[in-house]
Amino acid sequence: MNFLAHAYLSFNDPAITIGNMIADFVKGKQINLYDEDIQHGIRVHREIDNFTDHHPLTREARQLFRPSCGLYGAVFIDVVYDHFLARDTQHFTNDSLARFSQSVYELLEERKNTLPPVFLQVFHFMRTNDWLYNYSSREGIFQSFSGITRRAQHLEVPATVPFAVFENHYAELKNCYEGFFPDLEAHVKGLIA
Repeated sequence: MNFLAHAYLSFNDPAITIGNMIADFVKGKQINLYDEDIQHGIRVHREIDNFTDHHPLTREARQLFRPSCGLYGAVFIDVVYDHFLARDTQHFTNDSLARFSQSVYELLEERKNTLPPVFLQVFHFMRTNDWLYNYSSREGIFQSFSGITRRAQHLEVPATVPFAVFENHYAELKNCYEGFFPDLEAHVKGLIA
């Protein structure tokens, strides 16, 4: 899952939200630099990623990207799932997504002195370009895919290639999300409880 899902699956717990958002930027023993409740959020993030990667519907969705994007299909699926979450009326409306996004940015801004420096660089772009809200639009997804293809060291295709997969298989990808996300949400609620 990508940033929106990790924030949403923190269920409005500030420490878990922080841990969930910074986890990819905390390596090895660096986890010990954080309070226990933020460490829990980091562990929740890692379990979300593990559950997502091993779910049969995620594997099915990933296969749609594999012919053109190889192993990077997993990265594109994370963004695609955020798109469908952002558009999922069981979880968000346009207004509630906008409010949720701003509340996450404000929380991270309040705690920025404790966050990893590399995450702060990402956070600057995240907030400036309103990534969390913009996952809801196809243009936002194209921008995310452009960032991935620009940074990918071993991917030799432009963003138009994975974006075409997203567009051409939109209904199939949405079905994968709709079957997968309730399982993930129930799993994470069990972890946090």
